[in-house]
Amino acid sequence: MQIGEVASRTELSLRTIRHYEETGLVVPSARSQGGFRLYTEADVARLMVVRRMKPLGFTLDEMRALLEATDRLDLGDELSADERERLLERVRGFERAARQRVADLRTRLARAEEFAATLADRIENATAGT
Repeated sequence: MQIGEVASRTELSLRTIRHYEETGLVVPSARSQGGFRLYTEADVARLMVVRRMKPLGFTLDEMRALLEATDRLDLGDELSADERERLLERVRGFERAARQRVADLRTRLARAEEFAATLADRIENATAGT
């Protein structure tokens, strides 16, 4: 599929997708004869991983490290037991980090909701007297 369809499916801008290509994070699998970027379902899946990591504050290097680890794990039988365990531990580390960041975001959201409710109460109290 071409970049426009990928952008639509991933809800990422064309500029963002091109940036991820320039940084080597997600490179299109092929190019058409006319030079258009062509993406596969696997490319879209990689972009979705990146899209999900971004709001959690992972850096491009961290995204790259996770993608490299999962790519290696996909090799399956070609890995030694030690390498497989090392890669699994790396992915587990990302999972733990993601869970912690989600918890931190929930805390921040709860505080923001409390703040918004406090403002609403102040407005209500101020207008009640008029």
